[in-house]
Amino acid sequence: MNSGYANPYTVASAAPTERAAFIRKTYLHLAFAILAFIGVEGLLLQQSWAPALIQKMTGGMGWLIVLGAFMGVSFLAERLAASDSSKGVQYAGLGIFVVAEAIIFLPILFIAVNFAQDPLVILKAGITTGFVFGGLTFAAFATGKDFSFLRGFLMVGGFVALGIIVCSIIFGFNLGTIFAGAMALFAAVAILYNTSNIIHHYRTDQYVSASLSLFANVALLFWYILQIFMSRR
Repeated sequence: MNSGYANPYTVASAAPTERAAFIRKTYLHLAFAILAFIGVEGLLLQQSWAPALIQKMTGGMGWLIVLGAFMGVSFLAERLAASDSSKGVQYAGLGIFVVAEAIIFLPILFIAVNFAQDPLVILKAGITTGFVFGGLTFAAFATGKDFSFLRGFLMVGGFVALGIIVCSIIFGFNLGTIFAGAMALFAAVAILYNTSNIIHHYRTDQYVSASLSLFANVALLFWYILQIFMSRR
């Protein structure tokens, strides 16, 4: 790397060719993660035991257990993807996270496939998610602004949202479309924040971790946009 840079390991301070390579690798890995998610989800939905698994996941306090397990697995996957030990460990983290997302998405996608009034609801939600993600990505790169100041909002908003979700599971009330809209906005802010981090704060060798963070945000955005589309009559 060019020794003229203050921090040659940071994307923002790397040479233009290295910066471009990092960004290209990050979004290529994101694309592969999305394709892997679609493949794993399609495989799960075709299994004869899927309805029984979904019933166990969503019955009683099952969803609370699933949510807790997902948070634990997500934490592990993120740590592995951010590890400096080897690329193999990083890819293992990304793979674990993709599978975990596919499992937690199983109930909502099963309902969308088998019971939604609009047979194209998943496709519409996916296209909408893609447009929103593309617009936010363009905004982050075009402005070049550092949105790290959003971290506090995301931390507080994440804890508040988690508390509301846990209460809805315990007390059995429906969160509704307004909450889904608020969470879609939250996911959009998270995409802006993490895209900014990719531009300004990641190292040039952290493209696997960067792709995982973006994939998590895209999945969250898709989840709530799909809920909004499914709630329409």
